[in-house]
Amino acid sequence: MIYILLGAGFEEAEALVTADVLRRADLPVTLTGVEGRTVTGSHGITVQADLPAAAVTLAPNDMLVLPGGLGGVSAMEHSPAAMKLIRQAMGDPQLWLAAICAAPTLLARAGLLSPGVHAVCYPGMEGELTASGAVPVMDRPVVAEGRLITGRGPGSAFDFGLAIVEILAGTAKADQVRAAIHYGE
Repeated sequence: MIYILLGAGFEEAEALVTADVLRRADLPVTLTGVEGRTVTGSHGITVQADLPAAAVTLAPNDMLVLPGGLGGVSAMEHSPAAMKLIRQAMGDPQLWLAAICAAPTLLARAGLLSPGVHAVCYPGMEGELTASGAVPVMDRPVVAEGRLITGRGPGSAFDFGLAIVEILAGTAKADQVRAAIHYGE
């Protein structure tokens, strides 16, 4: 299962484009509310989550996706349930974690990025990655290293979603989705 964490003030494009791309690839996605099941994003779009974060139990090969948006990242950072899941996903070699925009900085502040790991985040926030010992890679929209996938920002949402599809379901499935949505033509 892929759980996309939604905290109040999340970046809608990063969460919903990613969910859409993953579902087009027939990957199981659960929208997960950090504070409850009704969550409003940073641009006033309200989403009904499938499940509250407190009800999630991660199993081998599950993925946790962290959209950006400063409010959403703050909501995750201040939620014991969300942080428990994030720590579990980062600490278990059988789990995946994907974070985009401001969300990789949450990982840095929480001390969850391994020194020397390559990651990308929203431009201008690279200092937080560097302070944690991570190596910012800002010339690519998505960076995948080990079981961690990071994305730059809202404009990289399709690249981010397609990278997740490629990693979890293969290049052929990613190419199929890319063609179906006419991305990159």
